[in-house]
Amino acid sequence: MIPPRFDVSEDQIAAVVAEFYTCVRSHPGLGPVFAAHVADWPRHEEKITRFWKNAILFDRTYDGNPLAVHRAAGDVRIPMFDTWLGLFDSVLNRELPPQTAQAWSALAHRIGRGLVFGLGQSDGPPSLR
Repeated sequence: MIPPRFDVSEDQIAAVVAEFYTCVRSHPGLGPVFAAHVADWPRHEEKITRFWKNAILFDRTYDGNPLAVHRAAGDVRIPMFDTWLGLFDSVLNRELPPQTAQAWSALAHRIGRGLVFGLGQSDGPPSLR
């Protein structure tokens, strides 16, 4: 069994996800984008909770492809990730002990950089010329 990346409980993960999406729904920039794609919020939150449980606890119950989903949405723009991460960080800082919030934030920012890179690549890896 692989140890977790850092100390956080499944309940804490679920609480962070629920609070984050409460904030997202009322955010003037992110809310409308999410609302255009999420019809069933409890189902979406459960899926994202599984994503984070997989990313942090190595719980293998998530089987999605975040990059493909964000690409397929068609209206997800790279600058939105700074807003998303800022909102996510504020939730982490309110909901978790500082050390846990910092560790999760670092992981979220790493994942965010990967998504930004992936969304910026329309035809494979960048040219090195």
